[in-house]
Amino acid sequence: MVKSVGKLLGWFDNSISESQSSAKTGQLDWFRTLPYFAVHLTCFGVIWVGWSSFAVAVAIGLYLVRMLAITGFYHRYFSHRSFKTSRLSQFVFAFLGATAVQRGPIWWSAHHRHHHVFSEQEDDPHSPHQHGFLTSHTGWFLSREHFPVRENRVRDWMRFPELRLLDRFDIFPPIILALALLLIGNALEQHAPQLGTNGPQLLIWGFFISTVFLYHATFTINSLAHRWGRRRYKTRDDSRNNFWLALLTLGEGWHNNHHHYPVSARQGFYWWEIDVTWYFLKFLSSIGLVWDLKPVPVKRRESGKLE
Repeated sequence: MVKSVGKLLGWFDNSISESQSSAKTGQLDWFRTLPYFAVHLTCFGVIWVGWSSFAVAVAIGLYLVRMLAITGFYHRYFSHRSFKTSRLSQFVFAFLGATAVQRGPIWWSAHHRHHHVFSEQEDDPHSPHQHGFLTSHTGWFLSREHFPVRENRVRDWMRFPELRLLDRFDIFPPIILALALLLIGNALEQHAPQLGTNGPQLLIWGFFISTVFLYHATFTINSLAHRWGRRRYKTRDDSRNNFWLALLTLGEGWHNNHHHYPVSARQGFYWWEIDVTWYFLKFLSSIGLVWDLKPVPVKRRESGKLE
């Protein structure tokens, strides 16, 4: 009984789950990952709540906003420090990224840095060549061995108590977003019935459906972007550039570019390579929320190309 309660509390406090984690390679933590599968299954609630143009628009909007938080901040800022920002903006965007239900910024960046150190090697947890498509796409982060934070990779971020707190209780930002959508939908049903939405409908579309699309779009960079696309640069991994994945992930599909020069805030190295995250960061820079965006030097951009 006590053990079961501890596991349940581990859904809300990651320090409990970390203390229960096993180092057995590839062992899935089925109980800990039940919420992940529940998010997928709840999408079938659309059968009962239906749809409205407003609910679909909210789903698309939250997909885009949270994807930018993941690509711009979880990835380019927390993982690669490709620009600078204030401590307040750092936390606000970290909180927004946490609503994507991809764990906290410290955990996320620690594992991504580890990926770059061991890319395409046995110790790369999401290499499709080493571990297969399914493991690289979803299985790796469902395992016990990858649940704890690799603290040795993120000592720079461990000094911020607010980020450590967010990482420990990373389930609460998604819960807050979900509750907000439910309450807003209920209010709109009463005060703006012409929108044709309600609380359950806005919750299903704005949170659950949007989150599942966000999950698998993000995961394609681990799985598909190491198998499908064009290699411009000779890197020690099999990273590839893919136009369609770049559109889907707002710029992350220029993955071979990224592995060639990871610290750049821009992943679409040439003007014709659409990189929405880069445009977003340039906008934030223009209003003073971020600064010192690291470009890709022309010499580096033109070197190391495959024949």
